[in-house]
Amino acid sequence: MADLPLSDRPAAGWSALTPAMRGALLMIASTLGFAAMHATVRHVSGELPPFVIVFFRNLFGLLFLVPLLARSGFGQLRTQRLGLHALRGMINICAMLMFFTAVSFSPLARVTALSFTAPIFAAVLSVLILRERFRLHRWAAIAAGFTGTLIVLRPGFVEIDTGAMLVLLSAVFWAFAMIVIKVLSRTETSVAIVFYMGCFLCAFSIGPALWVWQWPSPAAWGWLLLIGLTGSMAQVCLSQSLKEAEPTAVLPFDFLKLVWAALLALWLFGEVPDAWTFLGAGVIFAAGLFIAGRERNAARVQAKL
Repeated sequence: MADLPLSDRPAAGWSALTPAMRGALLMIASTLGFAAMHATVRHVSGELPPFVIVFFRNLFGLLFLVPLLARSGFGQLRTQRLGLHALRGMINICAMLMFFTAVSFSPLARVTALSFTAPIFAAVLSVLILRERFRLHRWAAIAAGFTGTLIVLRPGFVEIDTGAMLVLLSAVFWAFAMIVIKVLSRTETSVAIVFYMGCFLCAFSIGPALWVWQWPSPAAWGWLLLIGLTGSMAQVCLSQSLKEAEPTAVLPFDFLKLVWAALLALWLFGEVPDAWTFLGAGVIFAAGLFIAGRERNAARVQAKL
């Protein structure tokens, strides 16, 4: 590596890493990106309505993705399932509007903890919609995930606020989107899925934004650009991480999202998460990780048949 030009050394060093190490580093980068985006959304929501923030997140996020799409080749965007892409976008925008609204006023650590329920809901929906068969251990994991949700919410001891309900509803919608993505991935490239998601999210978010429209201040424009950049970076890193290594090898690092969110919330907003949030999040996350591992093993067995 000493003989390589300085410009080529980072790429060579990256290639020298094992796929598992690359996947882990990319997953960690994605958690930083998501946590930074959520903290920035909370900050700028003091000036702008969440629906307006959602529109600019999608607009700027799509603009940041264009160079990557151009590099991959626009030929990968051919599709015969535009309707299904539109359905995914419609479901996704509902999830995003609810989630950004919750982020604007709910404790960041709690929002992040409850967002881990999306894979649990997706597992249930895969049985109801895709007719996948689950055995007892997966249903036990699903039950454990919902138990973790109750630990975070503690109904009867703490009032379940609007923010928590919005996060859980957004997780249900995101679970529906995950099912649609699973169907799309059978015939569509990942580039096409990302591109059409960005296009439809922009189209579907402009209406709600105009309903409460407010022009950003000069300072807010910078924060909105940062939201688009960190959101796109997080999505790309997450996607590439899952391509580099097995999901079960990199998904454990996704829990760092809660750690970064808690640290940013403490530093920027003075929010101190309680132990119940971390305990419940750990139970939810472990259940989701178990389900992901079992699905991966089932896919391997099916591929061998």
